[in-house]
Amino acid sequence: MANIVVELLISLAKCLWFCLEAFVLMLLPFLKKRKDVAGEIVLVTGAGSGIGRLLALKFAKLGSVLVLWDIDSDSVEATEREIRELGAKASSYKVDCSSRDAVYKNAEMVKEEVGDVSILVNNAGIVTGKKFLQCPDNLVEKTMQVNAMAHFWTVKAFLPSMLNKNHGHIVSIASSAGLIGVTGLSDYCASKFAAVGFDEALRFEIGAMGKDGVHTTVVCPFFIETGMFEGVTYRMPWLLKALKPDDCADKIVDAVRTNQVMLYMPRLLYVLIGVKGLLPVKVQKEIVEVCGVNQSMDHFVGRQKKKL
Repeated sequence: MANIVVELLISLAKCLWFCLEAFVLMLLPFLKKRKDVAGEIVLVTGAGSGIGRLLALKFAKLGSVLVLWDIDSDSVEATEREIRELGAKASSYKVDCSSRDAVYKNAEMVKEEVGDVSILVNNAGIVTGKKFLQCPDNLVEKTMQVNAMAHFWTVKAFLPSMLNKNHGHIVSIASSAGLIGVTGLSDYCASKFAAVGFDEALRFEIGAMGKDGVHTTVVCPFFIETGMFEGVTYRMPWLLKALKPDDCADKIVDAVRTNQVMLYMPRLLYVLIGVKGLLPVKVQKEIVEVCGVNQSMDHFVGRQKKKL
């Protein structure tokens, strides 16, 4: 009994110290140590456009070697050209991340042609933007395959080498819709909740192995102005509005360099998600109504495909 009490007291002291450390670093972010990513092999899925493209370019400017995956060969090759113009190394692959076989096949090609991936950024994502009963079954399946299942296959492909070297980083680009449900995004929310849960469980598994050199970061942003959520409306834009892509990409890269475990954008989300667990369901419903969340997807159009 005495041993348990001692352990609890030591654990409590550690928790208080960790809370103090987190508070200080939040107020003084420049105190955070930032790791050098020059020479790291960084694989970004969905690198042909949006946040994926921006992340690839920012890692390239830091001296990383880029591996670019996207289902659109033209766009991913364009990103590769941009990176090469910066004087950095890049290789692009046309990959359908919804296909397990395609992920495994291309992963082996990357290992042979480029080397072992040390930073994996699972960024590829899709959104249907339809109410649940209006969403075709095939689109529900595709959403889960791209936004959630693909994470399983890419991590299975690249995590073993990270564990062997005790060096690596896995980044999951999820969403604030992976923390709270949104009307008109039932399949999207389910896929992003899955991504958030997978990251957390994986982080605990890696920690239990004693692999302190392998890190994970889950990113949960509000809507970003990439065109993916074109048409979404905001009843209180002064409180929550679409985020700027370049700012988001900067914060994500910095989160990787500082081994930040969770990145919510904007910061207000930390408060909202924390309060959510304390409030009665009826209060949560009232807040959702007042903020216009139930109507935010009514005029959704999404990213329109270019006409050929």
